[in-house]
Amino acid sequence: MDAHHLSRRDALRTGGGLLGVVGAMALTARTARAEPWKWSPADSVVGSGDGADPMTMFDPDADSVLADVIDHYDVPEVNRLLATWVYNDQPVPAGLPKGLAEFIESARQLPSWADQGKLASSFEFTKKRGLYLGVLYAFASGMMSTVIPHEALAVYYSRGGSHLKDRIAKTAKFGYDIGTVNAYGAGGEMIVTCVKTRIIHASVRHLLPRSPYWPDGVTPISQDDLMVTWHSLATTIMRTLTAWRMPMPAAESEGYLHSWQLAGHMLGIRDEYLPATWEQANVQAAQQLDPILAPTAEGKDLANQLLNLGANLDLTLLSRGVLGAFTRFIMGDKVADWLAIPREPVWSPLLEVAWGPFVAVREGVLSVAPVVDAPYWMFDEFLRQFAMWYMAELRMPLSIEIPLTNR
Repeated sequence: MDAHHLSRRDALRTGGGLLGVVGAMALTARTARAEPWKWSPADSVVGSGDGADPMTMFDPDADSVLADVIDHYDVPEVNRLLATWVYNDQPVPAGLPKGLAEFIESARQLPSWADQGKLASSFEFTKKRGLYLGVLYAFASGMMSTVIPHEALAVYYSRGGSHLKDRIAKTAKFGYDIGTVNAYGAGGEMIVTCVKTRIIHASVRHLLPRSPYWPDGVTPISQDDLMVTWHSLATTIMRTLTAWRMPMPAAESEGYLHSWQLAGHMLGIRDEYLPATWEQANVQAAQQLDPILAPTAEGKDLANQLLNLGANLDLTLLSRGVLGAFTRFIMGDKVADWLAIPREPVWSPLLEVAWGPFVAVREGVLSVAPVVDAPYWMFDEFLRQFAMWYMAELRMPLSIEIPLTNR
């Protein structure tokens, strides 16, 4: 569908005003590239592929199965059965529709290139940097998702947009599961989390085009969308830690990449799109992620909800101002201005002046903190309090379920 020929359904039903028209245009703009897809599959984790533009690719194996389940089976009963499947080494629950059970059994298999040694190094990476990662998953990756127009719109108009706290908790679970010692092994949960998330994506592809708020002819969550989200997580976090001059042994850095390569595969991303190195991840992100960041009204609404995460918690350091300051510090002034996040008069200067030395001292790069007028204990307390909140979210009963409705 051409962005200059929005249907009446698109222009009027998306809220009857400019928000809907702009949202529809943002979606249609992502159905074609300004430049041809040029990243070589030779640079992927498997080193080969047909080079198809990921904007034109989806997940046909999952899509056909979930369309059948939603249209022809008792979805609440299916969700009840799926809730009993928690650990990687558990059998597929008995009683699931045959097609879904067969799909899950196939989708849960690790690829031949999975490397247990690299996964052990990934755990070392996470164990040493876990306090930072929770903050970054929320305020680098989480906030970035609100300025990825296609993702923000898909979240906003699907069920997740009206149940955002539940969606945030599930995102926290994803970040936690990938960092456990046995993430992809027996007793771990990452394979289950990935496969269930893949199932949800297929469900959204089936349901969201039925929404009156969604443009005709646009299918959500392409392979390109999945890779953009992948980069908003793995690549963005590595870029941020590198900018902070975080000491990272090569084996641990490569291990962390490997855990995300496996996550991408288990989410249904084609192996030919998964970069083999961090260098190639940056090359790919420069084509897929960086040029598309832009504000939308829906994204601003989601960002506002994210900033209110600490509103119901009796944690002074999880105030809206502190979270906004961290967002501005991590994401930069341009993104913060898009999201109407004001510069915080105390925390913003503190972060700009003292965060680098704080990280250097904390990581043993500097033995003594430089003499600056900054209470370093506040940073440690923020990380500790945020980790407490993060873990509290994981203690909630979480069930990644097949949706039946849109927003």
